[in-house]
Amino acid sequence: MAGRVEGKVALVTGAGSGLGAETARRLAREGAAVVLTDISADAGQAVADGIADAGGKALFLTQNVADQARWAEVVAETLKAFGRLDVLVNNAGVAGGGPLLETTFEAWRQLMDINLDGVFLGMKAAAPVMVEAGRGSIINLSSILGKVGSPGAPAYCASKGGVALLSKATALELAPFGVRVNSVHPGFIETPMVAGALRDVENANEMRDMIISRHALGRLGVPREIADGIVFLASDESSFMTGAELVIDGGYTAA
Repeated sequence: MAGRVEGKVALVTGAGSGLGAETARRLAREGAAVVLTDISADAGQAVADGIADAGGKALFLTQNVADQARWAEVVAETLKAFGRLDVLVNNAGVAGGGPLLETTFEAWRQLMDINLDGVFLGMKAAAPVMVEAGRGSIINLSSILGKVGSPGAPAYCASKGGVALLSKATALELAPFGVRVNSVHPGFIETPMVAGALRDVENANEMRDMIISRHALGRLGVPREIADGIVFLASDESSFMTGAELVIDGGYTAA
């Protein structure tokens, strides 16, 4: 049987670990040729090698998503390698920032550079290719903290809230050209980012228990559960979805 994204070419940022790595693996398993990018060359190449070893098609490119010139190069190299670009997954992101009164402007800008500017630059680079082809799916990783606030994380919330509305506005602009744009809003997931954030607090075990208690299903999510949603949005199964928010949060925002 053909895979759910058979014949498509997908570009996944932040693919060296966590959600990006699992998304790249699952897209490849469902038949896509995958271009993985990450700021960490060793981590990204290892994921790409694993996909190739399993019989998939994968290319790794080093990338800082806040670098506009590099975006043009990555899209050009994708077209050179595979001849098309059907799916863009803007996954790369960072956590942090701290409470408003303790957040420096430098910390604010770092979050915005990666979490919001990187998404904007990715769409700017990929959308013309998709518009010319008359097809495409852009999937932007936001967060439940792009839908609800959290004390101690105003910069992160602002960046992810920006991704949500940037996605909606762009969806309206690109819909006449056959290009869909949707955002994904994960709850807290068992990833290196979440583990790293917990390591930075004194009462890590208590904090983890508190976070788990906020999810109606009583646990954190796992990367596969988010990657499955991204594969759905990348596939033709979601052909009537654009400007939507796919919330995968174990019930966190239901209360």
